[in-house]
Order: sequence, then structure tokens, then C-alpha cells
Amino acid sequence: MTKTSSSKMANLVNYRLRVTMSDSRVLTGQMLAFDKHMNLVLADCEEFRKVKSKAKSNNTTEQEMKRTLGLIILRGETIISISVDGPPPPSMDDVRTRGTGMLAGTGIGRPMGRGMPAAPPPLGGPMAGLAGPIRGIGGPAPGMMQPRPGYQASPIPYARPPPGAPGQAMVSID
Repeated sequence: MTKTSSSKMANLVNYRLRVTMSDSRVLTGQMLAFDKHMNLVLADCEEFRKVKSKAKSNNTTEQEMKRTLGLIILRGETIISISVDGPPPPSMDDVRTRGTGMLAGTGIGRPMGRGMPAAPPPLGGPMAGLAGPIRGIGGPAPGMMQPRPGYQASPIPYARPPPGAPGQAMVSID
């Protein structure tokens, strides 16, 4: 299943992007929004451009200049390439939900009671947990499963149906 361009861009919202423009400038910033024309809104944007120094010598050195721009709207037709520079910054909600329990520590996390048993299994018997339930533990007591005397149903009498039952005609003999 192919993804559309807008869904790929939607996944990059709040990511730090590096955008190369047609005039060879490079802008880095956090993408806040985009539209169908690939216009971008970048926050905390910085511009990097390479400037050739005009020295009298034959050696032309390129110097990279950095300029802080802040919040900008970038026209889509000037964009040459977009690459991910970094993940989105952690939000305050993420910090609150983690709390103090998720702080980095030096220990190794292991689940409790998942390793080797403390004692070896008894010889000739199955390992603990594989033998099934112990008799008398779990389930109803044996006396509860027996029928009680005195609460039995009376037998059904097999006699003639009462007079006037459906399917029988009343015949009078005079």
C-alpha cells in the first residue's frame, strides 16, 4: 500500500527539518504546518548560506554564515529538498506521564520470577506448574456436587388424557 505525499508530510509535523532552497540556502527549523503547495511553516528557524570571500588571492574560500530567523513561512516552489534533522522535542505531557519512575538509571531491568527456579524440581515428578491443580484445591467441595434427597421430582403418570382433549371427539351413546 503506497502512502500519499501529504500523509508522509503529516508524519513530519513537529520534526526538526533541514530544507534546501533553490538559491542554495539551507534552513533548519521545526515544521509546524504545510499545505498542498508544499508551503512550510518553520519555527525556531536558522538560515545557513555559503558565501564566497572576495579575497585578492586566487584562493576563493567559502565561508558559511548562520542567521537566526525565528518563525517563517517558506514558499513551496523554492524548496529543492527536505530531510529530517531530528525528532520532535519531548512535550510537557510526555514528561508528566513518565514521572520520576522513568528517569535514567544505572541498573538493568529484569522481570521478577522469570529465571531458574530457586529449588530443583523433585525427581520423577513434573516441574512446578505443570502438574495441574491439587486435589481438593479449587472448585466446589465434593458434597456440593451430590444430589440432595427429598428434592426429587415425582414420576410422571402415563394414563389416558382427560376427556375433551384435543383430537378426540365426544361420542354420546343413547
